[in-house]
Amino acid sequence: MPVTDYQGASSSPSPFSFGRSLLSLRRDTTAMPSGEEADLEAFQRHVAAQLGDLLPGEAGGGGGGGGGGEAGEEILSVAWIRRLLEAFVLCQEEFRIVVAQARRRGALTAAAEKLVAEFHERAVKALDVCNAARDGVDQVRRWERLADIAASVLLAPGEIHEGHLRRARKALSDLSVLLVDDTAASASGGVASFLAAHRNRSFGRARASPSRSALAGSAASASASHFRSLSWSVSRTWSAARQLQAIGAGLTAPRAHETGLAAPVYSMGCVLHLFAWALVAAVPCPDRVTALQAHHLPAAPPRAAFPWAPPLLTLQERLSEEGKRKDRRHSSGLLKEINSLEKSMQKLAEAIDAAPIPLFGDRETDVREAAAELAAVCTAMRDGLEPLERQVREVFHRIVRSRVDGLDSSMHNAD
Repeated sequence: MPVTDYQGASSSPSPFSFGRSLLSLRRDTTAMPSGEEADLEAFQRHVAAQLGDLLPGEAGGGGGGGGGGEAGEEILSVAWIRRLLEAFVLCQEEFRIVVAQARRRGALTAAAEKLVAEFHERAVKALDVCNAARDGVDQVRRWERLADIAASVLLAPGEIHEGHLRRARKALSDLSVLLVDDTAASASGGVASFLAAHRNRSFGRARASPSRSALAGSAASASASHFRSLSWSVSRTWSAARQLQAIGAGLTAPRAHETGLAAPVYSMGCVLHLFAWALVAAVPCPDRVTALQAHHLPAAPPRAAFPWAPPLLTLQERLSEEGKRKDRRHSSGLLKEINSLEKSMQKLAEAIDAAPIPLFGDRETDVREAAAELAAVCTAMRDGLEPLERQVREVFHRIVRSRVDGLDSSMHNAD
């Protein structure tokens, strides 16, 4: 996503649909005293409410005034990631309003301007995370298309013949190679090979399909060539773990004498880090496995000082726990839909391997049921991944616009 792409993006419909508008959030504070202190306290409460709403069902409602996650919605599902992006954008817009009001009141000192500029610099570092996540989502969509081929072949009307089984098995085999390839490449030390298979979206075309002999000689590399991503937007040496460390570097709670915008800037830095970490954990990214180890986490915010600290720390703990689960440890991403795809794919592969030729009776029923389950997973992924990709792009553009607006405001004040 080139930075220049943001121009004119505001004219297109936004993929975000806020449950509570900024205007309604402002009305919540009408009973409070006016002024900078009231605005800052309201901002802290709004951040707490947004993070509280992201807590998984039974954990919701604690530490932030939020009502908890929506019923049946799991952490790191596509729906949850989309709500996380929505929460980040809403907090960022509320932060922009707080800064703008402080400027209008003349309450933005040189020290405060420096803090705001530091946050924008921190946010710019998340642009690479957006690029990597966008490409990761695109990779998952290619997995879905291969899985859908396998399921569709076996769900076609009429009898299932040997040719149908062969075609489905081939699609599952190609998908397995890609999953293993990306899992290995996402681990520490595999960044170069991962990027070699996915770079150059804007300037290169996919190579032709390798020959049968080449597939036999080197299945992994040939499959990576055949299913080459149309892009990779980060540099060859880029690492998700190092990028998260850079985003969290120097992120510490303000001291007691640091008033004004120090607390909101710190709050937004913590929300930014959480948003970036969740994206990296969810989808395939270079060096994603190292990023899951949580060595990049900044110092924990004081629970008593910030109302959003309890829900944020709970979400950090949940992300860390998801990365340590045995059934997710070797996955290409912690996204719930990826896990469902892997399980359904394995179930269908086992049903095909156990199927006699010709198919009849219970064996045919088993194959069709497994294919139907995989088809349902593919449908859910199609419905969720496209809007998720649009939201990641929108977050990218909003970060860029926020940075440009911040520079314009600083130059205007300097004049």
